[in-house]
Amino acid sequence: MIWSVYRYSPMNENIAPTPSTSRVEKNHLLYLKQKELLETFLEKGAISRAQYEKSLHDLTEKMGEEA
Repeated sequence: MIWSVYRYSPMNENIAPTPSTSRVEKNHLLYLKQKELLETFLEKGAISRAQYEKSLHDLTEKMGEEA
């Protein structure tokens, strides 16, 4: 389900790992995909603004990204 949402998203056309992509870069791409999925959930009303902010904060922290 998650990948089908990602696969058809026009925003992600240029976000795809290649065989030479490093682990760090792959993790960053995964972070971007997950962040976009959260944004989609928020836009569609599937989650509240508070849920979005909490989930984004947790995702950012867990994946070692900077806000």
